[in-house]
Amino acid sequence: MQNNMRTQLRTMFIGTLITICGLSAKAQKHTPVAQHGQLKVQNGIIVNSKDQAPQLRGISLSWSIWGGRKYYNPEVVNWLADDFKVTLLRVSMAIEPDSGYLKDPVGQEKLVTSVIDAGIKKGLYVLIDWHDHHADKNLEQSKAFFSKMAKKYAGVPNVIYEVWNEPEKEAWSTIKNYSIAVINEIRKYDNENLIVVGSPNWDQHVDVAAKDPITGQRNIAYSFHFYASDPNHQEGLMARADEAIRLKLPLFVTEWGVGEANGDGVFDEQKTAKWLNWMESNKLSWANWNITDKKETTAILEPGANPKGKWTAEELSPAGQYIRTELNKLNAK
Repeated sequence: MQNNMRTQLRTMFIGTLITICGLSAKAQKHTPVAQHGQLKVQNGIIVNSKDQAPQLRGISLSWSIWGGRKYYNPEVVNWLADDFKVTLLRVSMAIEPDSGYLKDPVGQEKLVTSVIDAGIKKGLYVLIDWHDHHADKNLEQSKAFFSKMAKKYAGVPNVIYEVWNEPEKEAWSTIKNYSIAVINEIRKYDNENLIVVGSPNWDQHVDVAAKDPITGQRNIAYSFHFYASDPNHQEGLMARADEAIRLKLPLFVTEWGVGEANGDGVFDEQKTAKWLNWMESNKLSWANWNITDKKETTAILEPGANPKGKWTAEELSPAGQYIRTELNKLNAK
C-alpha cells in the first residue's frame, strides 16, 4: 500500500513538474525577444528578424538617482512585464547630477545592470540610456561605459544602446561627432545591436539629423522625444518628425510623457491620444516617461507606491492608469 502511494505521489510530482516546465517554456517562446529576435535598420525603419516593424512599447525607469532609484530592482521589472505588459524597458542611468555615474561609476553600473539583466531574463528589449544632457563633455566616460556594456552584452539581442539622452542646444555636428566616437567604441565588441543617437533640441529636431545622417554604420536609429500635452509639442513638432520619416530616418521614441516638457503641467487625454495614434500609424517603438512616485503629471506612481512593484490601482497615478491600460490594449495586438 505504502509503495503504491509513493509511486502515485512520485508520478503526480513528475507530472506537475513537466506541466510547470512546459508552461515556462511556452511563456519563454512568447517573450518580445523570442517573437522579434535581432533588431536592425532596413530601408529607413527599424525591423525585426522577419523584416517587419516590431513596434515595441514600454516604460522608462526614472533617473537612477533621487526617488526613482528605489524602483531599480528585478521585482519592478517583472511587474512591468507581467502586469503592464511592456515589451520594452528603458534604463535611464543618471550621469551628471548628484550621485550619478560621474561621481559613482561603480555603484551606478551595478544598479543599472541589475535591472538590465532582469529585463533580459524576462525576454524584454532593454534600452541602456546614457541619461545626460551634456554628453559631449563626458565623451571619455561614455566610451568607457559603453565599451563595458558592449563587451558584456554582445550577442544578446535584447540590448539597445542609447548613447545621448536629449542634447540641449548643441549643434547637430557636435552630436554627430560624439555619436560616431561612441558608436565606434561599441562596434569594437558588438557589431549587431541597435544604437540610438540623440538629435538636436532635446531630441526634437530630427529633421535636421535627417538631412545629414550618420553614414558608414549599420543599425543606427535616432531618438525623438515629445510631451503630448505641451503647447509647444504639437503640429510643428509632429511635422518635423514626419519630415524625418519622409527622408527615411529611422526613428525611435525613446521618451515621451502625457504631460508637459517639465514633467508636470496638464494631462490632456485628447492630445495624448493624437500622439499615440500618430506613433501607431507610423509603427514607431516607444518608452513612456516614467517610473517614479514623484508628485508630478508624468509620474506613473502615486507617492509612497510599493518599491517592489505589485501596485494597486490606488498606487497608480492618472498617468499610470492610462499608460497601463494602453499598454495592455496595444501590446495584446
